[in-house]
Amino acid sequence: MMTILKRIANRLGLPFGEPKNTYNSRLAQEVGKWAESKGKGYKFHKAVFRAFFVKGRHIGKAHVLVKLAESVNLNGKDVQKIIQDRTYREAVDLDWKRSYELSITEVPTFLLNHQVLVGAQPYETLKNLLLPNNVKRRKLNPSVPRYDRALLLAC
Repeated sequence: MMTILKRIANRLGLPFGEPKNTYNSRLAQEVGKWAESKGKGYKFHKAVFRAFFVKGRHIGKAHVLVKLAESVNLNGKDVQKIIQDRTYREAVDLDWKRSYELSITEVPTFLLNHQVLVGAQPYETLKNLLLPNNVKRRKLNPSVPRYDRALLLAC
């Protein structure tokens, strides 16, 4: 999987590091759920993605998650409390339960109208899943940095 992601990143000219370790991302998922409830889910998830895949940061550590949340204008003290109280534990448990029920064992997994794609996929493969299922193409905002446009196309 990492080889495929690295190849795609190189082809698109995107930064991609060499993560040396795999970390438990559970707390990042819980903070991500909270960030989504604040309308900052995309920005937070993008920050976590960059922290791990580009910089190799330990996304399972509370202090790292606090800094990442603050980097997208979320309140660090709120994040500390959410982590301490495990406020979003149940919501993430429900996501995992749903994944299990759908037999999803890898990320990314794309499920649409009983069709499944597993793993990082080329743009054409995703397009062949989405367009026949009436998923409309989005126009990319020219103000979105090249990194984000390429990431939207690649992932």
